[in-house]
Amino acid sequence: MISPLAFVSPEAKLGRNVTVQPFAYIDADVEIGDNCTIMSYASILAGTRMGANNRVFQGAVLGAVPQDFYYTGDATTLLIGEGNVFREHVVINRATKAGCSTMIGNHNFILEGVHISHDTYVADHCVVGNGTKIAGNCSIGSHAIFSTMVIMDQGTRAGEWTMIQGGCHFNKDIPPYVVAAHNPVAYYGINARVMKHQGFSEEALSQVAQAYGLIYQCNVSVTDAMLQIEEQMELTPEIQAMLQFIKDSQRGIITSRP
Repeated sequence: MISPLAFVSPEAKLGRNVTVQPFAYIDADVEIGDNCTIMSYASILAGTRMGANNRVFQGAVLGAVPQDFYYTGDATTLLIGEGNVFREHVVINRATKAGCSTMIGNHNFILEGVHISHDTYVADHCVVGNGTKIAGNCSIGSHAIFSTMVIMDQGTRAGEWTMIQGGCHFNKDIPPYVVAAHNPVAYYGINARVMKHQGFSEEALSQVAQAYGLIYQCNVSVTDAMLQIEEQMELTPEIQAMLQFIKDSQRGIITSRP
C-alpha cells in the first residue's frame, strides 16, 4: 500500500493497511495509525502522531514547524485523533515549546486551504471551512462549524456547537451554541437548526435562547446577566456550560449586533 515513488523515513511508524500515494513525504519521528490514507504530495512532518482512519489529501502539510518567533527548535508534537479528513493544502503547525502539542480531536472535517497554527486545540466533530485561518493558542469546542474564510485571532476560543458565518474575523471569544455573523462580528442568535437536527430538545433550545436573551438583549452587563441566569433559571448542562465558558474567558465575549 506504499508507493515506491513516495518517501517514507525508515524511522516512521506506520500501522496496518496504511496507503501512501506517489510523491507523499513522511518524515522521521512520525506515527500513523491503522487504515490511514496519505495522498500524493502530502507531507507528514516530524512530531506528528496520527490515530486511525484519517485521510490526508493532496498538498496538505501536517506537523509543520510553528510560525512563531518564540520557537527555538524544540521537539514538539501535533496530536491527531481518529477519523479526520484534511483536504487539499491544509497546513497545521506543531507546538512551540517542548512538552506542548497542537491537538486535533476525532471526526473533524478540515476543508481546503485551512491553516491551524501552533498550540491550538480543536475538539471533535468540527467543520472548518475553505480558507479559514486559525492563529496560535486558540481553542475550538466540539461540533463547531466555521464557514468559508473565517479568521480567528491569537488566543481566542469558540465554544461547542458554535456557527461562525463566512468572512468573520474575531478577536473575542464566541460562547457555546451561538451563531456569529458580520464584521465586526456579533451575536446573531443561537445555533438552533443544527442543534435540533442533532437531537437537542425544544426545551433545551428555549432555555439557551432565554439565557442569551438576558446577556445580549437586556441592556445590562454580562456579569449582571449571568447573576440573573443563575438566580432565575434551571442550571441545565447547557446553561452550566455556557456560564462556565464565559467565566473562563480572558478576552471577553463577542457583543450583540447594533
